[in-house]
Amino acid sequence: MQTRHFEDLKDKRLLNRGNSILNRLFANSIYSIRQLASNDSEAKAMYRFLQNDNVSEGDIVKNMSSNCAGCVERKSVLCIQDTSEVNLYNHRNRIKKDGYIGTTNAGEGGLGFFIHPSLVLDSHTLMPFGFADVKVWNRGLEQALKDRSHYKNMLPIEEKESYKWIASSLNTKKVLTKASEIIIIQDREGDIYEQFCLVPDAKTHLLVRAKSNRSLQGKQKLFEHLSNQPLQGTYTVELEGDKRKNLKKRMATIEVRFSEVTISANQYNHKSLPRHMALYAIEAREAGKNIKNPIHWRLLTTKKVEALPMALQCIEWYTCRWIIEEVFRILKKEGFDIEASELSQGKAIRKLCLMMLETIIKLFIMQIAYATEEGTEPGSCFSEEELECLEAQIAQLEGNTQKLKNPYKPTDLKRYIWAIARLGGWKGYLSERKPGITTFWKGLQKFSSIMQGWILFRNMSRR
Repeated sequence: MQTRHFEDLKDKRLLNRGNSILNRLFANSIYSIRQLASNDSEAKAMYRFLQNDNVSEGDIVKNMSSNCAGCVERKSVLCIQDTSEVNLYNHRNRIKKDGYIGTTNAGEGGLGFFIHPSLVLDSHTLMPFGFADVKVWNRGLEQALKDRSHYKNMLPIEEKESYKWIASSLNTKKVLTKASEIIIIQDREGDIYEQFCLVPDAKTHLLVRAKSNRSLQGKQKLFEHLSNQPLQGTYTVELEGDKRKNLKKRMATIEVRFSEVTISANQYNHKSLPRHMALYAIEAREAGKNIKNPIHWRLLTTKKVEALPMALQCIEWYTCRWIIEEVFRILKKEGFDIEASELSQGKAIRKLCLMMLETIIKLFIMQIAYATEEGTEPGSCFSEEELECLEAQIAQLEGNTQKLKNPYKPTDLKRYIWAIARLGGWKGYLSERKPGITTFWKGLQKFSSIMQGWILFRNMSRR
């Protein structure tokens, strides 16, 4: 696994400062520059880096893409896309209106910007490789009047905000040229006719949740056509409960149907595009009656789905969307809390947001590496000094019984992830549910304090 760092910035000093911030973000797991820095001088240097016009968002995204591209050679990968807004409204009196922020979907209480990352994972192990592309943009500061739908439809696709899906997909193809296969996964917003025409090729496929009940050739409707297909098979899945939504834990039986379909362009699609596109449609529908919020997905894909195993594979790939939702969760309230940043310039917050995204990849590497059988090198997440400190922690964290001993070798990243998870509150029993992202987050925060004491003790003992 490639180390997450910058390699390409215009100035060596900026390069070193950028990598220092990345390391501090991972080690400290906080948004505050004052708390990231060890002194006032270092804090000022970090502020200058984030405000420096010689370090653009494009520079940071280019480095992120390069880190990702270096990991995917001859691999089949999933590219999961989604959009989230960063709302800075609570700091509206302090944030400078510098053209990098604007209104958001929150209406009158929305002030900030949007991010649209393309998260890349190994299609077999789900090991994260990074981000092939990240779109960052903002609307104007004035709340725009609702456009008439007819006028919006008349606009070229390149002038619509929804073009972000197509642009990210095309950029992803350029970055991941060494991958053997690319499956781009998107929610309903990605159900855009132009995208099905422009993005797929021999090794690039789309897997998108259907947004609308499209008209098919023969005047059939997509949703009714799918529901009328013969049942191809079923599978069962355990669904977690949600107290907030009054949903109880349950075992669900999912019925699977699929069919080849041909969708058609509408009057607003550009005349240069094909008038028809052949795709495959999959329906995953929970069986039973009187079920609250039953599962019911309709997926469109350019992958050939002619047998049940491929249909099940596509459904499984689509469920991986939860991973990018976890990324947003750690970026915001339950993690770095980027929306609470004390920075006063929109452009600086946007750069810090991108660097946080790159740091979050390390958290997912830890989670996935701990859940897989294949070993990962410890250096992919920790420095030699940190590994030395963690070894000392392991001696303290191990229990008296064999069940509470660390079972992994020093050449395996799992050995040190075990220690971080224990620091985060995990009990240490292998029979327990594996530690999650939040546990690692808490463990890293605690380890940061321990590491500071370790360095202080080491420096004093060497005098």
